Amino acid sequence: MAKTKTAYYCQNCGTQFAKWQGQCHTCKEWNTIAEEVVSKEKPKAWEAEGNDRQDKPRRIAEIDPRQTPRFSTANPELDRVLGGGLVPGSVTLLGGEPGIGKSTLMLQVALSIPKSVLYVSGEESAEQIKMRAGRIGQDKDDCYILTETNTQKMFGNIRQLNPQVLVIDSIQTLNTQHIESSPGSVSQIRECTSELIQFAKKTDTPVLLIGHITKDGHIAGPKVLEHMVDTVLQFEGDRNHAYRMLRAHKNRFGSTNELGIYEMLSNGLRVVDNPSELLLSNNNEDLSGTAIAATLEGMRPLLIEIQALVSTAVYGTPQRVTTGYPSKRLNMLLAVLEKRAGFKLGAKDVFLNITGGIQMDDPAMDLAVVAAVLSSNVDIAVAKHLCFAAEIGLAGEVRPVPRIEQRIAEAQKMGFESMVISKHAKLSRKIAGIELIAIGKVTDLVKHLFG
Repeated sequence: MAKTKTAYYCQNCGTQFAKWQGQCHTCKEWNTIAEEVVSKEKPKAWEAEGNDRQDKPRRIAEIDPRQTPRFSTANPELDRVLGGGLVPGSVTLLGGEPGIGKSTLMLQVALSIPKSVLYVSGEESAEQIKMRAGRIGQDKDDCYILTETNTQKMFGNIRQLNPQVLVIDSIQTLNTQHIESSPGSVSQIRECTSELIQFAKKTDTPVLLIGHITKDGHIAGPKVLEHMVDTVLQFEGDRNHAYRMLRAHKNRFGSTNELGIYEMLSNGLRVVDNPSELLLSNNNEDLSGTAIAATLEGMRPLLIEIQALVSTAVYGTPQRVTTGYPSKRLNMLLAVLEKRAGFKLGAKDVFLNITGGIQMDDPAMDLAVVAAVLSSNVDIAVAKHLCFAAEIGLAGEVRPVPRIEQRIAEAQKMGFESMVISKHAKLSRKIAGIELIAIGKVTDLVKHLFG
């Protein structure tokens, strides 16, 4: 009988140690190192019957360079983020906070994709999944539900069913008999993922995995998990707001610059075709402290509304509170306004909010942030037909931003009449239908807005 081998792993980051110690020197967490049994030279759970193909070395000139075939998920935003659809044999990992809507999104995909789907759940019963499908209002004949956590039993059902798409909810709940440790441990996650990858590559079946995240926002389990899969998606958003954003942190088959936007409703996630229209308020009153920024999220142009409130510091120490915007960036812009434009904001509270509950860090928002802060400070509203797109430097200069023409086109589509940009912005053609106001310094912005 083979001797049982053990190793010590950090349950937070997956680092392996020769012996136990109190602190992990990689992630600096305490009491996260645990002993796990490591079994060697055991057969894999998945062995494709009748599929013993072996790749042989080929000359690079003989390889067909045609694009890898894809098929649509019938979810436009997910297709956009994936790069055009699912690739046969790919393994996609979807992470996100609890309650953000990961299971809802995957169930909607399973019920709408034009393929036979096996949805394996280790967290919910079949009745619970059926109730969610009823709330979503979708049904499908070739969508099968399996409540199982053991990979050996799961692959037995897969051999009988032969699904075209496999959904796992979640990878942290699976366990294999080849590893003698609890589900969710580093060894179990790594081994179960390896078995699923082997299954996907041998059968050309796309696999969608749902993953939990840690308190730091990283996907739970070993970091090697993200290296093993083909695509890593992050589902983000504030549970107090309706909007959710889907980003690709890694994509072997497409760009990582795409963004998908959804709206969480009582009947599931709705695809947002025109996010700029939803992120802008329909308030017709002239209110101070509001400005519109033409920003880019990945490859997608967005018009977002920025709200600022400047008031006297009642409690002595001025507050700087931001929602959805980097606080350090706001402090820098306030320092530029005080040094270069002469506005004394050091003794005032400044509150900044990006509507819709989304997180943005595009430097092109600088000009809109400054306009909203100044508007609230002097209590004069910014014109509703005006939007902004420029970066502000430490010397108070207004700097150009990339892909300005795409931002201008989005502003035109939303009906804006004027746009403030940097005078150093390079345009490849003359743009008609919208007035472009070119400025070079922050003081020029103050003169244009308030005379």
